[in-house]
Amino acid sequence: MASKTRELFIGGESVPAADGRTTDDLNPFTGEVHAVVAAGGAADVTRAVDAAQAAFADWSATSPSVRRGILLRAADGLEARTPDAIAIMAGEVGGVAGWAGFNIMLAANVLREAAAAVTQPVGEVLTTETPGQLSLAVREPLGVVAAFAPWNAPIILSTRAVAAPIAAGNTVVLKPSEEAPIAAGLFIAEVLHEAGLPPGVLNVVTNAPDDAASVANALITDPRVRAVNFTGSTEVGRIVGTLAAQHLKPCVLELGGKNSLLVLDDADLDYAVDAATFAAFYNAGQICMSADRVLVHETVAEEFTAKLAAKVSSLPHGDPADPSTAIGPVINQRAADRVATLITEAVESGARVRAGGDGTATVLDGVTPAMRIFHEEIFGPAVVVTTVADDDEAVAIANDTEHGLTAGVITEDPQRGLNLARRIRTGIVHVGNQTVDDEPQAPFGGVKASGYGRFGGRWGIEAFSATRWVTVAGQPNHFPF
Repeated sequence: MASKTRELFIGGESVPAADGRTTDDLNPFTGEVHAVVAAGGAADVTRAVDAAQAAFADWSATSPSVRRGILLRAADGLEARTPDAIAIMAGEVGGVAGWAGFNIMLAANVLREAAAAVTQPVGEVLTTETPGQLSLAVREPLGVVAAFAPWNAPIILSTRAVAAPIAAGNTVVLKPSEEAPIAAGLFIAEVLHEAGLPPGVLNVVTNAPDDAASVANALITDPRVRAVNFTGSTEVGRIVGTLAAQHLKPCVLELGGKNSLLVLDDADLDYAVDAATFAAFYNAGQICMSADRVLVHETVAEEFTAKLAAKVSSLPHGDPADPSTAIGPVINQRAADRVATLITEAVESGARVRAGGDGTATVLDGVTPAMRIFHEEIFGPAVVVTTVADDDEAVAIANDTEHGLTAGVITEDPQRGLNLARRIRTGIVHVGNQTVDDEPQAPFGGVKASGYGRFGGRWGIEAFSATRWVTVAGQPNHFPF
């Protein structure tokens, strides 16, 4: 039996889909129905954009202090609902308690960073060739923003999808992943509404899996939508980015990664093992920043791999609602089958299983470039250890991918690490740390097939505002005719 029924959130109210349809939201650990959710369609997208468009004029004119107060109250309200978030993420996406708590902590700080940004400068005075003229570059909100949030870090990424646009004075229509309609959409809408966000400023349209493409198409192509942001797979991101470009709408895309953790010959191996385990298996490896490949210097490779395999083999798997569980389920059977296939193909082609390989957290070595797992994003509880002869080979392998999101360099020599960081073609590099890290004030995003544009801090505000040139004449101009 379903534990709850949830409707769309449009114009500050919970409303059913226009045609009354619903869809089941499943628990990935038990397979049971976690909730029954409204299955919105194109007509509901239009209703949501109607509400967002109607709210834009007043919201964009709302004073910075009012916007800041709402965002700060929402941050506190979000933290107060930590127990709710833990239960929702366990039941809806299989997230363990520590991961849910991290989602709340970071999402609350995303809201606080957005609150701080509402009073940052919104323009500058320019030089001018015209005597007596005042020339200004002025940043203004765009209008209605379409936002897409994924299931894997649902509270963080739904909050990030809406916080900067709202802080900049825009209104938003959010489409959460059909795998996490509550955690990746309705939950943050509730929190912001309770904090005093006016009706229509944030609207959420949930949908059935089969309707995802048509709902996204209706949202992006609505002429009143002026910008798009999407976090998700590179495959879907290409479609979203192409559609937005066809309609001449700016788009911020944060997509997949094939992230490398470099372990140099001077590394503290116990620290490197702890870092690699966290980077590869936090949230069962279902993070865009997860380390898929650990590139280890040949002089320490065997010792490192043996220690990594031992640690990974000790990680508790199971029910995400159990506080002792370190690794919960992957999001659905399709994802589990895909990861299993990548591992099986690699082993059949000569890779060696050092831990797992049976549906549990897996460590492989002996992987070659001819194997799919060497190049494709795993997005599950598996990691590949590759031996390298020197730093140059490590950089070459780290860059040998269409992706470019994040990387880590474990070394006792910060200058050596910084030199390597400058050669690695990713949007983010962490020296002395692993690949999974996020701070709301930092520019977050990738290069190459990992997307373009940046979330975070002033970069997020800039992404969701437009620059206009405004002049004020100081004296009558002379015209030639």
